[in-house]
Order: sequence, then C-alpha cells, then structure tokens
Amino acid sequence: MAETATESVSLAGVVLAGGESRRMGRDKATLRHPEGNTTLVEHVVGVLSERCEPVFVIAAPGQPLPALQVSIVRDEVRGLGPLPATGRGLRAAAAAGARYAFVCAVDMPYLTGELIDELVRLAIATNAEVVLPWDGRTHYLAGVYRTDLAERVEKLVAAGARRMSALIDASDAQQIVVSDSRPLTNLNSEADLRAGVVAAR
Repeated sequence: MAETATESVSLAGVVLAGGESRRMGRDKATLRHPEGNTTLVEHVVGVLSERCEPVFVIAAPGQPLPALQVSIVRDEVRGLGPLPATGRGLRAAAAAGARYAFVCAVDMPYLTGELIDELVRLAIATNAEVVLPWDGRTHYLAGVYRTDLAERVEKLVAAGARRMSALIDASDAQQIVVSDSRPLTNLNSEADLRAGVVAAR
C-alpha cells in the first residue's frame, strides 16, 4: 500500500466547533450531516482521524457535543472568533508533539482525506508555515499550519487581532489551486443545509 503524505509527517487535526453561527441561527456542530445520521462534528472528526493524530475539537464554554473519542479544548471566552481558537488548537497540537496541524471548520460535510494529503505534500515540499487551498477564494479554515505558530497567534490576539487573515499576513503562506471545490463546501445557512440534502438524493 502506498504511503500517504500524512504518514510521513506528524500531523494533528484541529476542528473549530465553537463559532456562533449567526447565519445558521444555531450550533452547527450538532447539525445532522446531509448524507447520513451523524452530526457534522462527528463526521468531520471521523475524516480527520483517518489522517491526523491526535485530533482536537475546539468548543465554546458549555457547548453541548456528542460523545467524541478525541480531546475537547474549551475556549476561555465565547465568541472571540477563529484566530484565538486556532491558537489554542495549535498549542495543544504542539504539546502533543505534532509539527503540523490541519485546521478546519466544523461545517464541512464533504471534506476528504485526499484534500488533506494534497495540502500536507505542499507543506513538506516548501517548508511553508501555512498551506491553504484556493478555488477562487482563500480557505483559511481548511489548511495546514505549523504548530509553532501558536506563539505568533497569541501575540496577534493580544494586539487585538481576531481574523485568520492577520495570521496569514504575518506568516510564510502558500496556496494551492484545487479544481474540485466540493470538499471545501461550508454550510452557512438553513438554505445551504437544504441544498446539501437535495444534492445528496
């Protein structure tokens, strides 16, 4: 069996599950996957677990989650945005001995291990601090990040930054053009969820 890119490098997984989901109007992590009976967080954790070890779910304080066989890291304060949550995930991954972490949002029902492999291969080839997919727009929450960026994130957050673009602007970042956008699909509204259900039939 051919070795996958993730088998040749220490790669953790970080799922950001604690967002406020204003457009959806409810917690996305416990939404049902459009094509199955699992929740979105269970599905995304399952995909990451095939490529990443360990996997961390970054959740809001008091946020209800289904039983997960991975580590749950709670944000200290709710609603601060993805950058502080990413920093917590990278710090946990670094403490676990991982050089890289694949960081993604919880609302990605069609995420694939093959996309993760593609990003990791570029990270290894270029030694970049960040590798992100691009399909007409940059996907900050579907990328490979060096775990030693946790300290840089902490400094950016202390200076008031909350957006992922602040970290990208301060890092050696590479982008890879992907021809298939489906694995990058996010469910941002009830309309997106209904469209996903229709497409699955």
